[in-house]
Amino acid sequence: MKKIIENLILLLGACIGIGTLVGKFEKKKGWVEGHIPFGIYEKHIKRPLDFGLSLFALIVLWPMLLLVAIAVRVKLGSPVIFTQDRSGIGGKKFKIMKFRTMTDAVDAEGNLLPDEDRLTSFGKFIRSTSCDELVSLINIVLGDMSIIGPRALPVRYIPYYTEEEIHRHDVRPGLSGLAQVNGRNYVSWEDKFKMDQEYVSHITFLDDVKLVLKTVGVVFKHENIETGSFIEKDGVIYRPLDVERGE
Repeated sequence: MKKIIENLILLLGACIGIGTLVGKFEKKKGWVEGHIPFGIYEKHIKRPLDFGLSLFALIVLWPMLLLVAIAVRVKLGSPVIFTQDRSGIGGKKFKIMKFRTMTDAVDAEGNLLPDEDRLTSFGKFIRSTSCDELVSLINIVLGDMSIIGPRALPVRYIPYYTEEEIHRHDVRPGLSGLAQVNGRNYVSWEDKFKMDQEYVSHITFLDDVKLVLKTVGVVFKHENIETGSFIEKDGVIYRPLDVERGE
């Protein structure tokens, strides 16, 4: 056991070392022009840590990823990994990756059934445990996302943002974040965006650590999981952000 722990520490150190090099030479910045990083952590440390920790997690968790992939293939078919256009830093589009959680069931006319009808108990389990989002670690390694940040929403939501809300795109979107761990689908749009703006304007190492720990707690407690109702904003009806995957 001691040897395993030592090897894991060495692996983590190597991954963060690679992340440091990536952060130094990578042309992508973690913020858009006009956004002023809050401090040294956001400017110089956040990206190397994101890269290193995500690469480490992918290496360590590959057996789990393989098992989930096999289960998805058996239960739901192919493709195993679902991709969708999401809004990234600066509002630029990128392909987010997740394990699929819905079937391809259709009606008598060949049209896809509503999401709630295609979301099986297995798919609900995958979502409630956040196992479907493990593949998104690849997005973090690629620089599309961060471990902590505003949620990456579908690109069609951009026209509905106010001048203040659009600043949620000043930084990379996150696998988890302040809005994601505070009520998830049960928090109003306005409150979610306020939390996004609060995070973007004050990014610190301690806050990111707290949010990571809170994320773990939310996942293990299966808190605030919703899979079937709708959300309304400005008179327009949308599905919950965790449900609208489009598989």
